[in-house]
Amino acid sequence: MASKKASLEHLRKVQLFSSCSTKDLERIAKAGDELPFKAGTTIVDQGQTGKEAFIVLDGTVTVRRNGKKVATLGSGTVVGELSLLDHGPRTATVICETDCTLLLITQRHFLAVVDDVPALAHKLLGSLASRIRDLDRQYYG
Repeated sequence: MASKKASLEHLRKVQLFSSCSTKDLERIAKAGDELPFKAGTTIVDQGQTGKEAFIVLDGTVTVRRNGKKVATLGSGTVVGELSLLDHGPRTATVICETDCTLLLITQRHFLAVVDDVPALAHKLLGSLASRIRDLDRQYYG
């Protein structure tokens, strides 16, 4: 397990949390569970109901949509963040490409942090809007 200071530095790299204070990052870290995963482990399965998000603290994960590789993500990235807002189906499958350390945050715990840190909701909405705009540009040009 990483030290508290190292965990905060990893969280600071996550775009979603980049404007958070150290105190806010500590709240987020306390809301999650740092877990090790072996290479080859599926952490998110496309089509399944999502109830949590994962922040990559160490290692590399592969994102596949409909069986096609769409991204490789490393430290400082988050997957499954839509599940922090609803319990809809996962939009992709995520597999640990290497041994990984991930911070698992459930929707219930995340929403409790948002209640304490309302600015985090603004950052999340901005991040999701940016992703929608990127997808819109990719699809429509």
